[in-house]
Amino acid sequence: MINRKLIRIKAVQLTYAYFQNGNHNIDNAEKELIFSLSKAYHLYNYLLLLIVSLTKIARKQYEVDCARAAREGSGLPSSKFVNNKFELQLENNDMLREFNEEQKRIWDDNIEFVRKLFLQIEQCEAYKEYLASKEDDYEADRELWRKLYRQFIQDNDDLSAVLEEISLYWNDDKDVVDTFVLKTIKRFTEKSSAKEPLLPEYKDEEDREFARKLFRACVLNADQYQRYMSEASLNWDFSRLAYMDVVIMQLAIAEMLNFPNIPVNVTINEYVELAKLYSAPRRGAYINGMLDTIARHLIETGKMYKVMGDKNNNA
Repeated sequence: MINRKLIRIKAVQLTYAYFQNGNHNIDNAEKELIFSLSKAYHLYNYLLLLIVSLTKIARKQYEVDCARAAREGSGLPSSKFVNNKFELQLENNDMLREFNEEQKRIWDDNIEFVRKLFLQIEQCEAYKEYLASKEDDYEADRELWRKLYRQFIQDNDDLSAVLEEISLYWNDDKDVVDTFVLKTIKRFTEKSSAKEPLLPEYKDEEDREFARKLFRACVLNADQYQRYMSEASLNWDFSRLAYMDVVIMQLAIAEMLNFPNIPVNVTINEYVELAKLYSAPRRGAYINGMLDTIARHLIETGKMYKVMGDKNNNA
């Protein structure tokens, strides 16, 4: 689940903190990087468990509504949502249950937020149409949760604030993690059992090593990379650079030089996007131009053996 986009985000955060912190212990900083990435995987599980917690709130409300119906002699409410087939799979998933038991009381400390979120869900058209529909199949159940997640969980500032209170490590993680939750919803099928695997923490050991190697290369060669920046950028005004810009470019250089299988244009594009995230909105174009110039300088001086397209086509 932890992909290279998320690794680059964490590498920027931890590298910046490392150089701003007077205590330069690279081993401790690397451990902090790996721990920070593991917390992103925790967020993935937390968001899946939010679906379960919302359903538990719905079940309590369903019991209240059933009791009221019995007293008043009216018709029973629909049990369709509380018996949603996809959610039941998620609730009984072995990996998610194990995580829930290890962490204990997930969402219990924010139960009022979960209640308010369910009240919002109750009022939405997708929920009402789902209950009113006579369609009773797995695809409809799973599709409902895909819609609800996108509408109420994916872009929810109140939820982001709650998550930030739970863990400061989750700053900037949610947008990436949301995509993996939605991918997980899509992966489930009617035949999925309790042993259905969730996404692994890392796709493979290569990605875990990518995080370590990228961070160490940037930190250990920072002075050399800054010299490369100066050599390549004689016509650029370095006074325009914020320190975060320097860190982003150092990491880009580290990736260019230490990962021969990653194309230069991929590296440049990834760090331009990070510049847009962490620097001023217009910094992306400036960083793009500088990284392009630096990459060509590294190739021309024999420091990097990669191929770049014509400059006019490498915007």
